[in-house]
Amino acid sequence: MSSVARDRARQAEPPVVLNGSANRRLPLRVLFVHRDVGDVGQCVQELKKGHFKVSADVVLTPEQLAVRLKAKYYDVVLAEYPSPNWQGSRELEMLHLGERQIPCIFLIDKTQPETMAELISSGAADCVGMDHIGHLPVAVRRALSENQLREERDRTEKRLRHSEARYRALVGNLAYGICRCNVKGKFLDVNPALATMLGYPSREELLAVNLAAEVLCDPYKRAHLLGQSAEHNDVDLLEIEWKRKDGATLKLRLSGREVKTEGETDSYEIIVENVTQQRKLEDQLRQQAAKDALTGLANYRHLVETVDSEIKRSERTEREFALLFLDLDGLKQINDRFGHLVGSQALCRLADVLCICSRKVDTPARFGGDEFALVLPETGLAPAHLVAQRICDSLAEDGREPKLSVSIGVAIYPNDGENVDSLLGAADAALYAMKIRNRISDVNTKSKTA
Repeated sequence: MSSVARDRARQAEPPVVLNGSANRRLPLRVLFVHRDVGDVGQCVQELKKGHFKVSADVVLTPEQLAVRLKAKYYDVVLAEYPSPNWQGSRELEMLHLGERQIPCIFLIDKTQPETMAELISSGAADCVGMDHIGHLPVAVRRALSENQLREERDRTEKRLRHSEARYRALVGNLAYGICRCNVKGKFLDVNPALATMLGYPSREELLAVNLAAEVLCDPYKRAHLLGQSAEHNDVDLLEIEWKRKDGATLKLRLSGREVKTEGETDSYEIIVENVTQQRKLEDQLRQQAAKDALTGLANYRHLVETVDSEIKRSERTEREFALLFLDLDGLKQINDRFGHLVGSQALCRLADVLCICSRKVDTPARFGGDEFALVLPETGLAPAHLVAQRICDSLAEDGREPKLSVSIGVAIYPNDGENVDSLLGAADAALYAMKIRNRISDVNTKSKTA
């Protein structure tokens, strides 16, 4: 990213994040692992602008970090990277040793997608460049939200493990359904828990339903159920969907064994676990990790992954694609004149226009603050400019107040960049050049009018 673009990013308004009324501040206990007092102070100021009530401590060494974590409760750790005292992975290991995992956000000198991706894959909650420090409040809120969902998931899994340990061997347990079937999948016996799970008022009524046939009559599914499939290990149990009596769909995890008894027909015993809520929670976590909380668009992390995927696909197909960078004009003036709520609504209006003007294969994203992006697969320069003009026209004519306008920069792979960093930088530079042209045009217009 060019030095001019970095200077512009430093002067940008911090992202708008709402949490109740404007006067309500969320308490935030922060532990800094950082040498630079000035950087720490700048981070605290940005968090206060983001409506946090900040209490902060600072440590320098691993020993100090360990002592602080034992002595005091913290919501988040903000760590300098790189640090001469230790590597980032050492900090993450220390934070994950305790019973409660504390999210760690690394503060790096410059926004570098490759470095950020490496740290996040190692377990960091997020990374924020000091050249984009205005993004810090959004990153902290997202990390706290993801951590809360993760703790809820861990509690759910812990309750499931506890239930499994207590009731695995009990046919009449309340957590698992157990059934015995013949080779054609007909129920020979079921426990009351399975009848309750599937919404049948009695065992006798469930015995008349032939639900297990789809599993036992399919050689692939039967081998998976019995742990005999070469493609699945013992941990990867069979998951299927069964209908309750009322028509609702349940996601169920099955494990089974073949039973051979002398003098009787061979049969199968199957343990049925309802994992519907667990899968819903996992879906929520995945969506939280990939979406911007305010607009619902893809977030910065998902944008970088999408651009990287498009580069790899273009290398195979030899087809170009376009990346649009968008900046909502005058967001600071809107916030100052109408308030931050209207400013947030303006960001959402632009997000709606991006979705309307996009194809299903396109990826609209919120880059951060008032900056957005749009990835257009298999799109050249001329079609990309048509899309940009359509976005400008749609936003100007959406019929709502205040009137909005947007500046757009276009970069084409591979002409403007052959990797993620260079392509993002080219789109950002094109956006900044357009802003300069617009300012010159406005000045000339005012001069003619005068």
